[in-house]
Amino acid sequence: MPEWDERWDYIIELGRELPPLDPKFQTSENIVQGCMSTVWLDLVEQPTHDSSLPPSVTIFADSDSLIVKGLIVILLSLYQGMSPQQIIACDEKSLFKELGLDLHLSPNRRNGLFAMVQRVKQLATQLLQSQNRN
Repeated sequence: MPEWDERWDYIIELGRELPPLDPKFQTSENIVQGCMSTVWLDLVEQPTHDSSLPPSVTIFADSDSLIVKGLIVILLSLYQGMSPQQIIACDEKSLFKELGLDLHLSPNRRNGLFAMVQRVKQLATQLLQSQNRN
């Protein structure tokens, strides 16, 4: 989509398709700090059936803003099913640049997006540290 108005419409449409978040995840501990909108985000480790593979994660997230919900869908498409190690090593800035988000997000939305990224990486790091202790 060459025009950003069309891209914003698509991001909003993605947000409409985000499934509602289970209320058990809508806790104060899961609120992403640094977002202007309310965003809840949590990771849950999914064990694998193959012990030679690291566990993957499932991300649960939602927001009270349709545009932010659309950005969440983009994050989910990037991180969903990755291992904590893969999430930590991921170069999401390249994807955001490729999508043009680095140039077309307002400073507040950009800060919120990176706050969500930081939260995902923080939770992935915590999962990895927990795995290493066990």
